[in-house]
Amino acid sequence: MARPTLQLHPRKEPVTAHPAATLLLLRDGALGVEVLMTRRSPKASFLPGAYVFPGGRVDPADHQAHTLARAPDAGGRYRTAALAALRETFEELGILLAVQADGKPITHTHLQELDRSQALYPQLHARGWSLTLDQMRMLACWTTDRSVPKRFSTTFFAAMMPAQQDPVADEMEQFEPVWVRPQDALAQHQAGNFFMIFPTIRTLHWLSDFEQAEQALAACTEDAPLWNSCPRGGLVGGQPQRFMEHEAPYGELALVCPDGQLEHPLDWQHERQVPLLRHLHRLTAPNASVMTGPGTNSYIVGDAASGYIVIDPGPLQMDHVERLLAFTAGRVKAIVCTHSHPDHAPAARPLAEACARLTGQTPQVLGLPSAATARPTAQFTPDRALADGECLTLHDGDHVITLRVVHTPGHAANHLCLILEEDGLLFSGDHILNGSTTIIDPPDGDMSAYLDSLDRLALACEQDRIEFILPAHGHVIGDAAQAIAQLKAHRLRREAKVLAAMRAAPHCGPNAWVSLAYDDTSEALWPLAHRSLTAHVQRIEQLAML
Repeated sequence: MARPTLQLHPRKEPVTAHPAATLLLLRDGALGVEVLMTRRSPKASFLPGAYVFPGGRVDPADHQAHTLARAPDAGGRYRTAALAALRETFEELGILLAVQADGKPITHTHLQELDRSQALYPQLHARGWSLTLDQMRMLACWTTDRSVPKRFSTTFFAAMMPAQQDPVADEMEQFEPVWVRPQDALAQHQAGNFFMIFPTIRTLHWLSDFEQAEQALAACTEDAPLWNSCPRGGLVGGQPQRFMEHEAPYGELALVCPDGQLEHPLDWQHERQVPLLRHLHRLTAPNASVMTGPGTNSYIVGDAASGYIVIDPGPLQMDHVERLLAFTAGRVKAIVCTHSHPDHAPAARPLAEACARLTGQTPQVLGLPSAATARPTAQFTPDRALADGECLTLHDGDHVITLRVVHTPGHAANHLCLILEEDGLLFSGDHILNGSTTIIDPPDGDMSAYLDSLDRLALACEQDRIEFILPAHGHVIGDAAQAIAQLKAHRLRREAKVLAAMRAAPHCGPNAWVSLAYDDTSEALWPLAHRSLTAHVQRIEQLAML
């Protein structure tokens, strides 16, 4: 992990998250699925006035109530949380998923026998009633993000609303129970009339995909969450916004604000550098496009005391070069190009010359020379070729910075990556991107070489304990090993679709195969997909000859 002394923000221990549980009660309305929600008391210490699903903290009594469950194995390892969800739903809204001793359902009449102000479990035991945990389904686990002063680790369950019961709020913790379509709740929230927090919003987005309640329940499981999330927050347009683990900014927030500090701006801009660590900054070139995303990321490693190494100086845009020069004051020790494509390498010479004019010292331009297969727009000759495994070092007097070279052909024949050994960081160039897969364009691109290079990087993640990937396009990627595994699996799934297309239309050729193998991709992107498809076809044909 990144060295603590090089983090931007002081260490802050997040507040302990208390275990809690909540229950989505579902029914089919005239226009589709409806879910029961209720408004929290405006005087509540946590989320006053918010619309929520019924639920609350897990109590000690919930751990002792397992014998009151009808099914002995229902809920699995989340059994205690399931009991808490049922108990809280009864206390807050007077709804109880339970059966009588003879197995018949509890109705509104039976509920009148119970005192909601008294402990539930002794009352159930006295009557021989059992809680129907087997009617509940596991949906998700949400842990309040690290920046919040009061935190909960909440298990979300879902169940059908029991027949012959009606919600009645306790008028102490909960008010105004309402049946609402997920789409309507989200629209009202957007209009500012239905305050909800992030986990509620995201859960409703998931629920809105279903037309019937039984379909939503069928998508859940008996004892495993569909997702387990502790969101992270960043600033977008100066306002806090939260993200789940699968979303593009999450890894960057984990690197820059590991303890949940709500301070990192996520807006893409090109006028100034973005600090990621004390010795690491990103300056994004203003060359946004379909191919480059928000632009090419130039990474500036080091500080004024150590001097700097610039990774991927970017396209030939002099305003970008001037910003790199201004931030480093020309004290650049080396300029490394991960490969020779025109959005990565052309600014190297102008930057080196500008540094020489300012300081009298000319930094070396390093990388691998372009191969004979490179396009005319991707010709590149470094001052010196970097050897596989070679290390570049900086030292500021307190910290050593070691960048190790890893040759990774595939996207381009002369592609390389860099590992910052002391902090477990991988600078991936175009080999791994955030939010999209890189194009493999033969003849300079080679799919077999690309997959082999992914394997090399996966091994490096294990050996060097790499946690974060810094791509040339997009935000920092977290959980590096998982990201590489998912990327390789995606490539192999795509290759399987290409092979299926070749078999389905053996005489039609790549133009026809694209529409079959990339049917899940916008047609506007098929000309770009055609390049990678060609690389897949070449690999399939090579493997067939073995």
